[in-house]
Amino acid sequence: MKKVLIATDKPFAPVAVKQIAGIIADSGYEVKMLEKYTTKAELLEAVKNVHAIIIRSDIIDREVLEAAPELEIVVRAGAGYDNVDLVAATEKGVCVMNTPGQNSNAVAELAIGMMIYVARNGYDGSSGVELKGKKIGIHAYGNVGYCVAVIAKGLGMEVYAFDPFVAKEKIEADGVKVVDSVEDLYSACNYVSLHIPATATTKKSINFELLNKMPKGGVLVNTARKEVVNEEELLQLMEARPDFKYISDVAPDCTPVFEEKYKGRFLFTAKKMGAQTAEANVNAGVAAAKQIVSFFDTGNQTFRVNK
Repeated sequence: MKKVLIATDKPFAPVAVKQIAGIIADSGYEVKMLEKYTTKAELLEAVKNVHAIIIRSDIIDREVLEAAPELEIVVRAGAGYDNVDLVAATEKGVCVMNTPGQNSNAVAELAIGMMIYVARNGYDGSSGVELKGKKIGIHAYGNVGYCVAVIAKGLGMEVYAFDPFVAKEKIEADGVKVVDSVEDLYSACNYVSLHIPATATTKKSINFELLNKMPKGGVLVNTARKEVVNEEELLQLMEARPDFKYISDVAPDCTPVFEEKYKGRFLFTAKKMGAQTAEANVNAGVAAAKQIVSFFDTGNQTFRVNK
């Protein structure tokens, strides 16, 4: 019997675990659990003799893959998958999948919610600004970007987008204005919402030159990955532009500098919270379980991310 390991140092909600385990067990496969583990050694021990692994932000590197000789598939319950060594997985013949779209609304609501919080000065009693009538740029128009656009339009914002990988006609059909370059996006918008993945090309690509193109009072909203922002140049911008604010769903490495010098001009969540809703927790986990069952039963590799 094939074994499926649910390995989560930050566990799924109990209701999600029940549904995930039920889908796997009802399909005739064995479920193994590893929750709230504190050492890599625990993970290395748990992956022995398993054929599939469901993870969240857990690290599946070459060492973990080497420790799992029977492993066939890893599914990251969420959109991002930079916590999995894709090269090593491919070399080992392991299929890696994500679950795109399952957390999208949760991430989008967080992005907009943080924007409102900062626009109203953290509800400190002082006069803030409204989002209505402001221009928001969506940098990468995937599932999350689309959800941000829907909410932003509902608030009366003007929505712009840049994504060279999505057809202009598709974006425009959603009532979103398409710009020709990333520079045009930042130059036009009061807010920019980041949704690009962390790749060799995008890491540190959000730099001083790009951010400095934003209008006075510009706000960068990052619910993607901290690595895509050039932190050294971000600090240079914060110093040069007292009007600029930075919102992030994961605290940057330079957080102590922000806390010392830029109070009132930033908002960082305590941990990455984009997918931290009851609904997203269930959606992503259930999708992961269904994808594993489909892979075992029919060989379906629709959401494979490694080649």
